[in-house]
Amino acid sequence: MAFEKREKKYFGTNGVRGVTGVDMTPVFALSVAEAFGTMLGEGKKVGVGRDTRTSGPALSSAVRSGLMACGCDVVDFDVIPTPGLQYLVLNHKLDGGVMITASHNPPEYNGIKIIEADGTEMGDERTLELEELMIQKGFAVSAWDKVGECTEEPLARKLYIDSIVAQFPKDCGKGITIVVDPGNGPAAATTPEILRRLGCNVHTINAEFNGLFPGRLPEPSPEGLANLSALVQATGAAFGVAHDGDADRAIFVDENGTFMDGNITFALLASYFCEKNPGGTIVTPVSTSGIVEEVGKKYSCTTTYTVVGSIYVARTMRELIANGENVVIGGEGNGGIIYPNHQFCRDGGMSAATMLGFVAGKTEPLSKLIAELPSFTMYQEKRKTAQAKEIVIHMKTYFADCPIDDRDGMRITRGGAWALIRPSGTEPLVRVFAESQDPAEAKTLLDEIFAEIKPYLE
Repeated sequence: MAFEKREKKYFGTNGVRGVTGVDMTPVFALSVAEAFGTMLGEGKKVGVGRDTRTSGPALSSAVRSGLMACGCDVVDFDVIPTPGLQYLVLNHKLDGGVMITASHNPPEYNGIKIIEADGTEMGDERTLELEELMIQKGFAVSAWDKVGECTEEPLARKLYIDSIVAQFPKDCGKGITIVVDPGNGPAAATTPEILRRLGCNVHTINAEFNGLFPGRLPEPSPEGLANLSALVQATGAAFGVAHDGDADRAIFVDENGTFMDGNITFALLASYFCEKNPGGTIVTPVSTSGIVEEVGKKYSCTTTYTVVGSIYVARTMRELIANGENVVIGGEGNGGIIYPNHQFCRDGGMSAATMLGFVAGKTEPLSKLIAELPSFTMYQEKRKTAQAKEIVIHMKTYFADCPIDDRDGMRITRGGAWALIRPSGTEPLVRVFAESQDPAEAKTLLDEIFAEIKPYLE
């Protein structure tokens, strides 16, 4: 079982994005929707949601128009986290969904994610089919008496909140204070309520819908979360949680306001589920830190690696489960975690609740629990090059005596270190990761790689 990436014209790993009014226009959004509507056919029902970006209403209107023009009925979920839309598509038994979001990109961007009926993002083969319809303008526009209708679902966010709250014991957060920074995105209406309903005392910052993102940029960074960290310390909170622009990821700070790397988050949340399901399977891309695999081993859990991208993680999880494996958790090192008992997509709201569940069951503060994890050092660098593929070919020969995983670029293991050399799918770049529990070993491997590929770099 292996999922391979295919080259696409418009779409990347997680949808299509562009600058509003330049690359991302209502005309383009209409074309995407007409192509998707054509693929689905008349009479199918599609959910549409958006984040808080200023261009969202215009693009959402274009998407609804394109779908209805091709005979699809639309359920408008308005402003909602991407995982909220995905949950509703799956549990309302809709035929698909369209999310208007640019996720972590700056405010001037917007984008579109296409969701399949199973709640996962559209895969490569179907996306290539959709793009071909867009290029050829092969849309099946319906006759006047077959045009679709649009209805609203005013309870959309509540249904999503209910689904997460139901996963945890009642009042499991009683007596625990948490600070939430939704970043002026759609999670402003969901994550604080999820945690309150679980019994927490919740403080918020940047908790109003605002597509200008005045509090901070949509990508949570240590600098951007300085106010969150300060409020955590001022309120004596157990932790703080922030979301990206569409809330499919969660980024945390501990009780001291210290920013937590996404790999650390994944390791902690993996331990929460692995402890409950020893001997299970963790699924993650080849770019994820070895700390996750190491934590899994403590509970006799194995780790299965995939190509980079949450869609490949989600679909690998589904295949493994279909084959009878006990998959306990999946995710990436960027704070995007997938919970198979909930749904097969990254879910920031679920991550916030899971971190609560993890902390609630411990007597030590989060910083101490992090300190008890195995220590790994990862270096991540990127370089401009027009020869990224040639670099991979050359380095396969260079590291011919090492175990190589070439499902996405190439990942080699040497001694106690591993390295990933991976061409960017959207830019003329090569990305290089190197990691070891011995920082010097990881740095030596990284330097060796860059010395060898120097002739290929710009």
